[in-house]
Amino acid sequence: MNFRLKTSQQTGETLKSLQNSTGLTWNILSRLAVVYSLKDPTPPPAVLDISGVEIHRNTMTGDHDYVYKALLRQHAGYHVPEEEYFPDLFNRHIERGIRILEGEYKLIGSYEKLLTSILKQGN
Repeated sequence: MNFRLKTSQQTGETLKSLQNSTGLTWNILSRLAVVYSLKDPTPPPAVLDISGVEIHRNTMTGDHDYVYKALLRQHAGYHVPEEEYFPDLFNRHIERGIRILEGEYKLIGSYEKLLTSILKQGN
């Protein structure tokens, strides 16, 4: 069982940039990215570049690992084996979702407006 994932170089740079702009840590930004990715019903593309930042599974999912696993399995539409769930499928969702999150942040233009937008989407 793998307990670490490595993002692409581009995602690593985006995480650092968003962290500097928002003050949110990589794990929080990555969780938000997964949520944004899950809104797209299509499977996320494979991650070929893994030269970015390293994220540990416990830091990412913690006590809620089973919730993330259930969400990703539901999205995939089949019982995702443990070896596929983390790091592969989880990383795919981070990669796709961080592009969406970055685009939304650039469009909205501020941390406060981004948080307001995220909260409104929950309704």
